[in-house]
Amino acid sequence: MPDIDAFRDDDPGENEPSLTDRLETAITEHPLKVVLAFAVVTVLLASGIGGGGEQQAGTDQFTEGLEEQEAYEEMQADFESGARDEGNATASLFLEDGRNALSKPNLLRMLEFQERAENEDGLRVASTTSPASLVARQLDPSATTPETQYRAIERASPRQLEAAIADADETAGLPVSTDFTRESAAADVAQVAVTYDVPPNADTDDTAELQSRTVELANEIDGYESGDNVVVFGDAIIEEEMLQLLGDTSMVVFPAALVLILFFLLVAYRDPIDLGLGLVSLLLTMVWTFGFMGHAGIPFSDSLITVFPLLLAVGIDFGIHIINRYREERATGAAIGDAMGITTGQMSGAFIIVTLTTVIGFAANLTSSLSQLRDFGIVASVGITFTFLIFAVFLPAGKVGLDRLRDGTRFPAFGSTPLGNDDSVLGRVLPVGTRLAKVAPAVVLVTALLFGGVAASYGTGVDSEFSQEAFFPDEDRLDQYERLPGPLQPGEYTFLTVLDYLEEDFDQGFVESVTVYVDDPDVRSNTAFREVDRALQDPPDAFKETDRRAEATSIVSVTEQRAETDPEFAATVKRTDSNGNGLPNRDVDRVYDELLEGDEGPQYVTSDRSATRIEYQVDPDADQAEATAAARTVADGMNMDATATGTMVVNQAVIDRITESAMRSLVVAFVLTAVFLMLSYRWLEGRMIYGVINLVPVLVTVAMLAGSMRLFDIPLSPFNAPILSVSIGLGVDYTVHFMHRFVDEYESGADVHDALQVTVRGTGGALTGSMLTTVCGLGVLYFALIPMIMEFGLLLAMGVLYAYLTSIVILPSTIVVWDRLERRFGPIGGVPW
Repeated sequence: MPDIDAFRDDDPGENEPSLTDRLETAITEHPLKVVLAFAVVTVLLASGIGGGGEQQAGTDQFTEGLEEQEAYEEMQADFESGARDEGNATASLFLEDGRNALSKPNLLRMLEFQERAENEDGLRVASTTSPASLVARQLDPSATTPETQYRAIERASPRQLEAAIADADETAGLPVSTDFTRESAAADVAQVAVTYDVPPNADTDDTAELQSRTVELANEIDGYESGDNVVVFGDAIIEEEMLQLLGDTSMVVFPAALVLILFFLLVAYRDPIDLGLGLVSLLLTMVWTFGFMGHAGIPFSDSLITVFPLLLAVGIDFGIHIINRYREERATGAAIGDAMGITTGQMSGAFIIVTLTTVIGFAANLTSSLSQLRDFGIVASVGITFTFLIFAVFLPAGKVGLDRLRDGTRFPAFGSTPLGNDDSVLGRVLPVGTRLAKVAPAVVLVTALLFGGVAASYGTGVDSEFSQEAFFPDEDRLDQYERLPGPLQPGEYTFLTVLDYLEEDFDQGFVESVTVYVDDPDVRSNTAFREVDRALQDPPDAFKETDRRAEATSIVSVTEQRAETDPEFAATVKRTDSNGNGLPNRDVDRVYDELLEGDEGPQYVTSDRSATRIEYQVDPDADQAEATAAARTVADGMNMDATATGTMVVNQAVIDRITESAMRSLVVAFVLTAVFLMLSYRWLEGRMIYGVINLVPVLVTVAMLAGSMRLFDIPLSPFNAPILSVSIGLGVDYTVHFMHRFVDEYESGADVHDALQVTVRGTGGALTGSMLTTVCGLGVLYFALIPMIMEFGLLLAMGVLYAYLTSIVILPSTIVVWDRLERRFGPIGGVPW
């Protein structure tokens, strides 16, 4: 292959060495200076580690900056804070008793807990609500404190208590499991709601501490035991447990990955010195990338976990190729410096092409509307550039320096033969692709293209997923982790129990409602109640309904409930209701005035009467897309300015953007990669067709990966959305190394089959070592606790395996078909492609 420098301006009077020449000289003649320079840069970049900001986990990291999220936050500010200077944080206690969670002893326990919670110093509990407090109000309407409510229930007879439970459910709706009936006055699970007064800017850690102290307080009640019959659920606790998941996964998966990587690198290098050098190079890649994130202010998050396995995959590949090619030259008798000079001269072109095409695949995610995917594109692109510098400059210099130090000493020699040599088992297996290329290359190529087309078509049916539950651990995997030795066992996670309660006992999802946010001056008009009431009638199938009316909370339901318990307010409603349907239709400001004096009113109408909201309960059988579509349908059908929002709607917006981003980045990555490869080979070899040939196995790889996602039921998520565009870079990594070596041999005058034979035994061995190390070492991510990391580990392993197989099996036949066509028809259009 011609040297890159041959294409610079060739002025006979110009003897200034090129950058490539200077780097090669530094590597072969001054390796110690190169190593020291990299050490200095490492110290500078390492100072940024940990400076990227607070670690992020869960769904919030992906919703930041979305219009839907901003609208949701605006709504929360309007209705949850109102004119208060304090913020609201909430928690729920699920109290279980298989005999009857509404028995008198259990109701008294609830009230004892409520009294202690509301009077506990520093717990900042503003209010509590439970089935017990609602029942007590039926027994004694004047009982407004847990203490007076305790006395009301304690004095009630069994008959009175049963009647009060039925009445409380009819008027207020008891927060109990779905097995409850008014006739039985019994339920397996009861729910206690706790509201805290916290500053609006309170940290998650502070809120989580309050919720944890609530758990401790519940444990002090006789008959309550956390994790047994009492589970506390709160958003802050969930966020902390998300971060704990990362730690528990890291404790098991990362050491296992390290052990497997060490094993396969040892097999590939077969020399402890080379192994140590390769590991140091991988460590530098991680340090440089983490340091860059700190200096750039990019926080570490779930989505960025995937960057580091990808960098390891490329770094392992580069390291094995450098050492393997260097050993080939040393086996011919070349001196240390000469062997490394030839190696870097030949490998630098392939490394540059691989690096730039991989950067294109990563950087294509900068087109995403999701900030987390853009961060992924930035960090991965910079990281792969660091990988190139370290493995193309530092590792060769370190290898030259170490070999010269032990040259002529008694230091024992270890494995130094290249992988895939003729005498090895691998050397006899690898040529399967070249043998097929001799027998039926056209059949292999056409079959591969047809198979790729079918796989791509099948893969278009891949689903998308984004929800809080997607970050929860896999329960089967959690059981497996619990069998590990003590230090490796996972912590306790409450959200799995909470999810079971919600789904099985309360017939709800983790997020059970969607909201229609009405921001319109007509909210204060006489038509507001009528318009909201109309939006509740004949709801879409995705919403819960009773008698063709949506189960929802709004100014209508709040007005009706207040009127049932407040005679004065009921009179006000009656005076403003001219048509007798129970809803105000004139002088609504008077109704709003009284509503805003209560606890519920400010949650559903703003103080300036400019906005209201309707919270619809979602049918458990409806999926997120159906619920979001239903909310948007209702909002669009209203005569006021209404918007569908809420956690479900925001999550669906993320899904829409994930799908859009994945497709856009895939197209951008492919187009830019195709153009770059053709121009690169036109510049280096004068033949664009070499770039086209490179793309054939890559296309099949991407198609197989998309088909595999659907086959294994792996949905697109923020974690794996970049995998399709990244798979182009992974595929090019393997095909470029193969093609680059083939071109070297072919352009030197070798027959196409002879060139393929040399390529597959030399470069094929390095590709095999790289593939095994990456697939086995990084595929261990499949054993992570978090399903999205599990899925990414599987996709990464499959992507690398497919790239390897298509390079070894399909690429030789593609090359032979091209060679035959060109020999028969000549260059297309007379242009040297």
